[in-house]
Amino acid sequence: MTGTTPGTPSLLRVMNDRAALDLLLEHGPLSRTRIGRLTGLSKPTASQLLARLEAAGLVVATGTAGGRPGPNAQLYGVNPRAAHVAGLDVTPGGIVAAVADLTGEVIGSHELPYAEGTGAVDRVTRALGAAVERAGLRRCDIHRAVIATPGSFDPRTGALRYADHLPGWHSPTLLEELAAALPMPVGYENDVNLAAVAEQRLGAARGHGDFVLLWNEEGLGAALVLGGRLHRGWTGGAGEVGFLPVPGHPLVRQVTRVNSGGYQELAGVQVVPGMAAALGIGAPPGPPAGPAAAPVATAVALLARAAGHPEGANLLLLQRYATALATGLASLVAVLDPEIVVLSGAVTAAGGDVLRELVEAELADLAPSRPRLVSGTVRDRPVLRGALESALAATRDEVFDTSRR
Repeated sequence: MTGTTPGTPSLLRVMNDRAALDLLLEHGPLSRTRIGRLTGLSKPTASQLLARLEAAGLVVATGTAGGRPGPNAQLYGVNPRAAHVAGLDVTPGGIVAAVADLTGEVIGSHELPYAEGTGAVDRVTRALGAAVERAGLRRCDIHRAVIATPGSFDPRTGALRYADHLPGWHSPTLLEELAAALPMPVGYENDVNLAAVAEQRLGAARGHGDFVLLWNEEGLGAALVLGGRLHRGWTGGAGEVGFLPVPGHPLVRQVTRVNSGGYQELAGVQVVPGMAAALGIGAPPGPPAGPAAAPVATAVALLARAAGHPEGANLLLLQRYATALATGLASLVAVLDPEIVVLSGAVTAAGGDVLRELVEAELADLAPSRPRLVSGTVRDRPVLRGALESALAATRDEVFDTSRR
């Protein structure tokens, strides 16, 4: 930390400042007395801390606490306008961009469908620009942006790997072009990894340092969190579990060329209608919204209907699909021995607790350890939420560091 020496009063002030700001984020507006109790600081020291943070523009008075005898206590909260971040979720169908203030509240968003003939840089700048405008800001007001993509950018070459289905994102100079077009620092992360970030910071994985998140929508993917940190692998490909060879399906060779593998072919979203048809279960009524959404929408409808009435053929459908999902999960659990497994994505969520319990029971028969299976609780665009949380974490580390002021 610049300008400080371990044990000096200046370092202690910086540490107390950060502790107080983190408490305000966790609890919301607090009084001087409450901050003093939570930090262990005396009332005069807590008052000096708040005055210092208020002068720095990091906290603001938000009102008073009523309901007690005597004068109402002034409440203080993190200044939401001290910094802003952006998150972008890039899919083959388009881009969703959102802007959040320093407290994490989303204040502007925009969805830009994919259009033929437009490049990746143009689509990113348009989506981000519209979200920033709706937030009442300018692009230069954004401190940091994080972009979520399928696959991952190889940290050695900068090339996007494991995402041949994402049009316009494979130029060898793409990252340089995006850096030139955007006026803020930009981070890039795998979409499933960011869903795990959302669950780790806000959802079912809070307080867990070792967990696996299995994502199930257009494709199967996993995020691996070990010792509290994402494990990305040498080329960024850790967690590309759709390529796993698994029993129950013939070996798929040249997997990157066909963009699929044994686990995807055994348990991916596309197998659910066939499983249902084999059991005499008809397709759900109503056309799905567009060809890209059709497999997911159909599988979601079939699994949700089965989970709502889990008997007979419906129960068999859930059992067979649970066995397919558990087959690939068993390999992950045998290697990683995670504390919990988070089931995320619209397809698995549609099966609810019934499907989750069936997968857990199957996994207990197939794997040597028995992690607890939990359903993801961040349901509203978890990838986008994870992108915002990732951007917020880096921005708060910078903005809350009062040694720089």
